[in-house]
Amino acid sequence: MLKKIIPSAVLAAAMAFGTAQAMEKLEVGANIGNVPWEFQDADGKFTGFEVDLAAVVAEKLGRELDIVNIPFNGLFSAVQSGRIDMAMSSITITGERLKSVSFAQPYYDSDQSLTVLADGPASLDEMEGKTVGVDTGSTGDMWVTENGPGLKLGEVSRYEGLSPAMLDLTAGRIDGYISDIPALQYYVKDKPNLKVVQRIATGEKYSFMFAKDAPLAAQVDGIITELKQDGTLAALHEKWFGAAPEAGTSTVTVLDMPKAE
Repeated sequence: MLKKIIPSAVLAAAMAFGTAQAMEKLEVGANIGNVPWEFQDADGKFTGFEVDLAAVVAEKLGRELDIVNIPFNGLFSAVQSGRIDMAMSSITITGERLKSVSFAQPYYDSDQSLTVLADGPASLDEMEGKTVGVDTGSTGDMWVTENGPGLKLGEVSRYEGLSPAMLDLTAGRIDGYISDIPALQYYVKDKPNLKVVQRIATGEKYSFMFAKDAPLAAQVDGIITELKQDGTLAALHEKWFGAAPEAGTSTVTVLDMPKAE
């Protein structure tokens, strides 16, 4: 009896292995180090709000999630060239970006923010002539480019992610850092030497990014609708931000897929 059972078990395992090997990958680009969206935990494993969301999307597509670490500014060319299937990194949907890429419906509402040392400037009004840090190609970078001259900001230092910017801020090499408020609020909550001192209203909405008119964009858009309706997105929000999403936000409201004007 044992001799008959063992070959069957081995055959079943081999078939399962073959199925796993044959599963199509969902290549997702992300700027790892973008807390709390995608970063590495103490064991070096990728984790975060968008990592969890991408895992659910991949499962529903019947594909194996494969996350590729790419600097934020490189995500745009990576989707356009087909190197990756989609990109994530708290990417803001903008009219300008929609001219060259596609987005699924948004799943998070945000603004920019100013983060400083605890004894640093209390607001943008006190940043005149001072050095400000931004992420290269981000909406924070765009905001500073447009509004910096009017605020008489000093030199602008550009970074590939939050971690190197925070090192320079802590060391005094920059006086403030302008970036997405949820990431900074999450980052500084256990760091008394750092403080988010001002919300900068921009009305941003985040989503997954794709090559222009890629069929996958519409597929993922439909999945996001399901995840809003069944409460999955709300549960992820509560897991990562410690509170339920507010009514009317894009985390719980089904919206149209963004289109270029």
